[in-house]
Amino acid sequence: MRYYFALILIFSISNASDSFITKDEYAKMLYKNPRGIGCDKCHGKKGHGLVLGKYKEGNQTIIIKGPDITDLDFATFKKALTSDKHRLM
Repeated sequence: MRYYFALILIFSISNASDSFITKDEYAKMLYKNPRGIGCDKCHGKKGHGLVLGKYKEGNQTIIIKGPDITDLDFATFKKALTSDKHRLM
């Protein structure tokens, strides 16, 4: 009986996934809350960008908005994360 239990246990472990969370689930988790503030705070829940603030400058209203990131290719995305010009990222 122990032999069969051991075989079942070994078979179950060998067929188990390497991770308890999928890459998509991990990416969603990071987008929402990597360290107390997530990408969604500026880019929105679906990545289209949120209005972060508005102020008047003379007769003009200046709108500060997080950029739409829905159509970024990986190279552009990586550059935005590592560039000195994007200090908020």
